[in-house]
Amino acid sequence: MSSANNTSTNSVKAPPKHIAIIMDGNGRWAKSRNLPRSSGHQKGVKSVRTIVKHCAKIGVNTLTLFAFSSENINRPSEEVGLLFKLFLTVLRNETKKLKDNNIKLDIIGDLSVFTPEIQDHAENAQQQLQNNTGLNLVIAANYGGQWDIAEAAKKIAVKAAKGEINPESIDNKVFSAHTALAQYPRVDLLIRTSGEVRISNFLLWDIAYSELYFCETLWPDFDANELDIAINNFHSRDRRFGERNGEK
Repeated sequence: MSSANNTSTNSVKAPPKHIAIIMDGNGRWAKSRNLPRSSGHQKGVKSVRTIVKHCAKIGVNTLTLFAFSSENINRPSEEVGLLFKLFLTVLRNETKKLKDNNIKLDIIGDLSVFTPEIQDHAENAQQQLQNNTGLNLVIAANYGGQWDIAEAAKKIAVKAAKGEINPESIDNKVFSAHTALAQYPRVDLLIRTSGEVRISNFLLWDIAYSELYFCETLWPDFDANELDIAINNFHSRDRRFGERNGEK
C-alpha cells in the first residue's frame, strides 16, 4: 500500500490491463470550499471524464469506477436523490461522447433501487455502446462486493439444483465465472482517493491479488497526472501472486 508522491514521470511501460477506482472525497472537496455537496459530486463527474479519456489514450483495457455503493442508500434522502439525479444526467449526456470515442459501457450492481427512468437509460446506454471495441468502462452502481459474491453463489446454486453444475466441480474458476466482472481481466490496480485506507466492500472477490494504491488527493482534484503517478507506483511493485521469487 502506498500514498502518492508529489512528482511524476511518464511511464514507458504498458499500463495495467484493469484499473479500479474508489472515487472518494467529493463531499470534503465541496466542504473545504464552503460549497454544497452537490458541487463536489458535479466536479467529480469532470474528473471521471478526464480519467476515462486518459485511460483510453494510454491503452487501459478496463476501467471500473465505484459510483454508488450499496451502503450509500443509507445516506440522507436529499443526497441520495441528488446522486440518482446526477447518475441519470450523466447517462443522458455522456452516452454519445462514449460512442464517439469507441468506449463500451457496462453497469454492474443491483439497479432495482433506481427509478424506472434511470433503469431504462442505463439499459439503453449499454445497448448503444455494446459493440464498441475500445476501453471497457464499468460503472458500479448500487454495488457491493458482498452482494456480488452472494449473487454469484445464488447463480451457482440454481445451476447445481438443475443438475447443470456438479457441486464437486465448483472451484475458484467456476465461481469467478459467475461474478459481475467475469468477462474482464482481473483487477491489476485498485486506487482509492481522499486519504481513506480501506476497501469499503468494493470488488472483494476480484482484488485478491490487486495492487492497492491510496492517495490523499480528493477525487475532484484527481487528474491524468495523478493517475500516471499511481501507474508508475504500480510498476514499482514486485507482483508474486502468492509465489516467492518465482517459486511456488
